[in-house]
Amino acid sequence: MARVLSEDWLKYGLSVRPADRPRAEAAVTALYRLIGAPPPDFVWVPSPAAARQVTLDHYDRFRPVRLDAAAVPAQGSDWPLVARLADLASQLRERMNDRIGHRPSARSSWAWADPTPGTARTLPPDEALAAGIPAADVVEAVVYDALTTTLRDAVCAPVRTELMPPAVDAPGLAWYGQHDAAWVAHYDVFARVGLATYLGDDQDQLGLWTELVRSTGWWWPGDGMCVMAERPTEIHTEPQPSGFHGELRLHRDDGPAVRFADGAQVHVLHGTHVPEWVVKAPTVERIHAERNVEVRRSAIERIGWGTYIEQARLRRVGTAGDPGNPGSDLHLYDVPRELWGRPARLLLVVNGSVEPDGRRRRYGLSVPDHIEDPLSAAGWTYGLSGEQYARLVRRT
Repeated sequence: MARVLSEDWLKYGLSVRPADRPRAEAAVTALYRLIGAPPPDFVWVPSPAAARQVTLDHYDRFRPVRLDAAAVPAQGSDWPLVARLADLASQLRERMNDRIGHRPSARSSWAWADPTPGTARTLPPDEALAAGIPAADVVEAVVYDALTTTLRDAVCAPVRTELMPPAVDAPGLAWYGQHDAAWVAHYDVFARVGLATYLGDDQDQLGLWTELVRSTGWWWPGDGMCVMAERPTEIHTEPQPSGFHGELRLHRDDGPAVRFADGAQVHVLHGTHVPEWVVKAPTVERIHAERNVEVRRSAIERIGWGTYIEQARLRRVGTAGDPGNPGSDLHLYDVPRELWGRPARLLLVVNGSVEPDGRRRRYGLSVPDHIEDPLSAAGWTYGLSGEQYARLVRRT
């Protein structure tokens, strides 16, 4: 059941329907009321990018909160509006965590060898429960972790980077509407599967945050004014290769992965946020001018490694059969300093694992320029000598 409920929340998180403005405004008005603020005037914009100018035009209402410890008012009622609203949500989450007896881990256990949550993240829910994994860990993995991976990490992050870059004059606190689904769904699903009950007032407030996830895009609360952004008009995704619970990532190779009604757009290839030129007009010259390694890799894969090697006129140093991937070859190329800004060599390999479409992807690995043969280069990537790599049965 938790998986079905998570999928339902994901639909709201990826919705491209127009915002339900009356519903969203009613929820924001109710939240303002809870912190003792009068209803704000609402300004609707077509995208997060368009919100920036509105907040700058009314800077006195959206002034960023920058308080040091000595300047923090003693009474919460004297805090700036955005701080009071953030505290309202924080206190709600603390109380609901106490009722659940379980706090979202922010996936910190992925970095630690904790087998219980790790197993919940790598098994289907029924199998995880049958293996004795606590139901709370299973729900967290299926709902909070999966939605966080898709909506916060894969969608919200590149949109924010592209359309709302950090700046001194950046508007105050933003809430993400549909992209706040992970934390709202976490508490909703715990209650709906019978793992928690909440106090009446807390359930009512959770309902307001639920309304915002289901009715609008991003929004910026200010003193007497609230800027509300419409949802995107397009969102293009593909399954996360390592996902176990329906996680998705942005991807589109013939246009923007996210587009808004005013033309604001974000380009993403297989989860990597890239400039528009990578999708529309990748060239060897642009690749060599690009400093970001992941963007450069995406651009090379866009034109194809064979084409890149030919057009960049890389000199082949050697070729050898790949003992870790029978039937495939390793190709080592010399990369002049002026191309990548440093001396290096490129090892072209075939992935040992099959892609979802049944193909084996070719990819390039940067190796030190002193390595003289492909087997030694392949071994270096694993911390092995060429002789040790030659004895591998199969790599993945």
